[in-house]
Amino acid sequence: MSESVLLATDRKITREELALVATPAGTATHKTIPHVEVIQALSETLGFRHIGVVKDEYAVSRDGMKMFGVMELDQGFYGGEISASGEAAEYSCRFALGIRNSHDKTFRLAITVGYRVFVCDNLAFSGDFSPVLAKHSKHFSLQNALAIGVDDMQRNFEPMVEGVKRWQNSQLSEVAARLLIYRAFIEGELEVPRHLARLVHDLYFNPQHEEFAPRTMWSLSNAFTSAFKDLDPIPQYKATGKLAGFLQGVAG
Repeated sequence: MSESVLLATDRKITREELALVATPAGTATHKTIPHVEVIQALSETLGFRHIGVVKDEYAVSRDGMKMFGVMELDQGFYGGEISASGEAAEYSCRFALGIRNSHDKTFRLAITVGYRVFVCDNLAFSGDFSPVLAKHSKHFSLQNALAIGVDDMQRNFEPMVEGVKRWQNSQLSEVAARLLIYRAFIEGELEVPRHLARLVHDLYFNPQHEEFAPRTMWSLSNAFTSAFKDLDPIPQYKATGKLAGFLQGVAG
């Protein structure tokens, strides 16, 4: 079973499957933390803050060394207003946390805040993954690091919602939208596969959901995140983490 998990780089896996991924031995200076242990500790950290996880998904590299995941939370927002509780159906978006971990020191344990858009199941992050404070030394405390990371992420919820509101009110001319797509793919300002350019163009100029009919930055951002769903899971998470920074940079 574990072998099939490691080879399944083109699909997302469950937490139960993640637990089957082998963990290499650590060294005197680097503490190797099993991917599933990170997820379990993060779930506990959220639980201490009365935040529930309603859905989660993960992806691992072929050798099992790198893991990316998303945990959707039982809190969300609608129309730019934060809602701290209530049924998911009341939200247009649900808060989510993106998390990454590696066994081979490719990158440090990191978290980012984001949201899932209900109407299209699009995943968006407010920025790239931010490493937790401590390195994985033998004295590393996973619980303490995640507690600090989650506190930082919670402080980003409201600014993220305000950012969504700004994008929903940010009108784009046809020329401006085409230029942004051109800069992202042709000029290579966004680190994503170029073959998605046509799909982003079509999704924006021929929207599949009436919520994205307005010609706004919000609609364009969802054209990008819709197109990213054509990627394998790890490239999708990476591209999603880069998108907000690109759009914020070009929008000023």
